[in-house]
Amino acid sequence: MKENIHQTTQIIGDMVAADNLRHAQQVKVALDSQDSAFAKAIEQIGKVRNFVETPEHILGNEKTKHGEIAQQVEVGIRNARDYLRQQTPSATFEGVGRTAPEDYLIDSIQVQSKFINGLNKNLDHVLEHMNKYENFGRDGSYYHLPRDYYETIQKVVKGESVEGLASSTVQKIQQKAQEIEQLSGKSFSEVVKPGISRYSEVQQGNIHETLDRHEQKLSNENKRIKESLGTNAQPNLGDMAQVAGKGALIGGGIRLAFKLYEKYKQGKNLFRGDYTADDWKEIGIDTAKGATVGGIAAGTIYALTNFASLSAPLAASFVSAGQVIASLVNDLNAGEISFDQFTELSQLACMESAAAALASALGQVIIPVPVLGAVLGTIAGRIAIDSSKKYLGKETERLQRQMDEYYNQSLAKIDQTYREVVSRIVAEYEKLGDLTKAAFDTGKNVALRLQASIQLAEAYEVSETDIIHEINELDAFMLS
Repeated sequence: MKENIHQTTQIIGDMVAADNLRHAQQVKVALDSQDSAFAKAIEQIGKVRNFVETPEHILGNEKTKHGEIAQQVEVGIRNARDYLRQQTPSATFEGVGRTAPEDYLIDSIQVQSKFINGLNKNLDHVLEHMNKYENFGRDGSYYHLPRDYYETIQKVVKGESVEGLASSTVQKIQQKAQEIEQLSGKSFSEVVKPGISRYSEVQQGNIHETLDRHEQKLSNENKRIKESLGTNAQPNLGDMAQVAGKGALIGGGIRLAFKLYEKYKQGKNLFRGDYTADDWKEIGIDTAKGATVGGIAAGTIYALTNFASLSAPLAASFVSAGQVIASLVNDLNAGEISFDQFTELSQLACMESAAAALASALGQVIIPVPVLGAVLGTIAGRIAIDSSKKYLGKETERLQRQMDEYYNQSLAKIDQTYREVVSRIVAEYEKLGDLTKAAFDTGKNVALRLQASIQLAEAYEVSETDIIHEINELDAFMLS
């Protein structure tokens, strides 16, 4: 049974590690995809820059070239935003002649751009175009005006007061807006819409600064998207529940397989109908226990690997050690094993955890072979004591004395040269191990956990400026 617990937990640990790896790969793919999307967005800005850098190829004179520049900005920036959000580009010049009724297509709909100096002049050009092309503005196609001009015209149309406009100008705007509605049979806002740019932004003297601003906005939004991807990728209770569900299936399945094999060794064949109602009841209870233990183990390993930053093998070894200790306590209480046997078996059960913990705490430090057994045995004893405290109560002190006795006996058999090495290694493990346990002990109050976290950070030599020292600092960090 004890061996089965270790095997099952390690299998579940491997499953959690694979899940974590797959999740990390998915996040990397998403971030790489976003980087590619940002590169395509910036490429669209580059196309507009290339266009405006050869003004001799732009239609119109020095006072009217901004009209075609506005068209390039409209299409380029719209597509840049689409690429950044990993959407299909919505605007295009493809299939549009340079002197066609439309200037570009947005979502396959014809759009005519009017960037004329003066509110009424823009509306005059719209009416002139509608009279020239009898279907335009009536079949779903529409006009773009400078964004700032459009906003002012809309206020006038709605009867709002606009500072600086003469009453005669207001009357003309309202009159022309009504004419547009009469010609189209639609509301003004359906036929005339705001473009991306203000009138001043597309002038030759301002266009490079305008493109710089758009590029910065794209960069800021890209950063926000990537931060959101990172936030959504953080460990959460929903994922933990899913992992626990998988663990339950694994734990239940393994326990079922072992139980069926046990019955087979007893001479009972499932396929020959040898099982009694009691057999099925026993199998059902055992499988349910396996599922419960597997679910708890998977959830615990997920929490340790994602919230406490332990490696999956280390987390799995700690979880399995805890499960074996619990089983040994039951055997001890049932009188099936003596306390001395419990001490020896619990130490053996934690040997795997000791090896994993030692590797995690000390990294690549080489431990001399003559002291390896003493070090592993001592750390296994420490883990066994920690795992047994909640079950043994006052008997923990007795276990502690026996483990200390083992430690002293081990040191006595080691050459004096190595005794200091053993003491130093064990002290290093205990310094990090105890602090880590305290930092993630949810049973302690917030202040104590924060203090333990500070000590842990200091032990790991985290910069003092990066350590949160007070609850207020923690609240500010979490809400930032």
